Amino acid sequence: MPQPRTCRVGYTLVAPGRPLTIIAGPCVLESLKLGLSVARAVHDACKAAGLPYVFKASFDKANRSSIRSPRGPGLEQGLEWMQHIGRELNVPVTTDIHEPAQAEPVARAVDLLQIPAFLCRQTDLLLAAGQAAAAHGRAVNVKKGQFLSPHEMRGAVTKLAEAGCTNVMLTERGTTFGYGRLVNDFIGLGDLMELDAPGGPPPVCFDCTHSTQAPGLGAADTTGGRPERAPLLARAAVAAGVSALFMEVHTDPRHALSDAATQLTIPAGVELVKQVAAIHKALTT
Repeated sequence: MPQPRTCRVGYTLVAPGRPLTIIAGPCVLESLKLGLSVARAVHDACKAAGLPYVFKASFDKANRSSIRSPRGPGLEQGLEWMQHIGRELNVPVTTDIHEPAQAEPVARAVDLLQIPAFLCRQTDLLLAAGQAAAAHGRAVNVKKGQFLSPHEMRGAVTKLAEAGCTNVMLTERGTTFGYGRLVNDFIGLGDLMELDAPGGPPPVCFDCTHSTQAPGLGAADTTGGRPERAPLLARAAVAAGVSALFMEVHTDPRHALSDAATQLTIPAGVELVKQVAAIHKALTT
């Protein structure tokens, strides 16, 4: 098998055999206060556990179930808050982009550009993200589409490479199949970690909260979820050997403006960091 590659996110190196990277924050950046509250709590937990931390939040949720759903503070305000949080805590930050025109301003402000799962095959978006990331020394995280097999993610990695970006990671977040909810394919997770891609397999992150989405359980304009199962999935994924863990954490998930049905509370997120740190340590020592 080709040697797995390393993804550099700011000063953090994400790769098999290295400390497990935690990527966490609220789904949408509702306010600077919320972002700082979540970031401080998870960062402190990661520091105590010896794990690197990357703050995550969205400035715009362009793929909401309803046109009436809140979308976030927008590009300018959102990036300003992201940079403030990164400087305040001295941590790398990441956010998602939905349009090619967003790639350049976002790459100037954050360490890791995230491509949403539903957009992982959009050539123009991938090329713009790859070019901007390469120009500014950033990384790109592509979430695997719920509709793709693991080996089909080779296309996204190849497009980024052709745009000049090899500083890449991939995220697994469940497959659309089954009885009104996402299904996690751990055989497929292993295949993704061994992806036959140019330059070798990129490091793989596991998204344990979006993986608990249950569209069939939600109301007409929202998606349901089973957040109590996120720790189970996270522990299994870390035991399987992923290089990073992605989770959405909120001070009050029930009243979150997005993903209210799947986000973890701060105490649950902090406890999960402790658990996965212990599993990762057992595997690497």
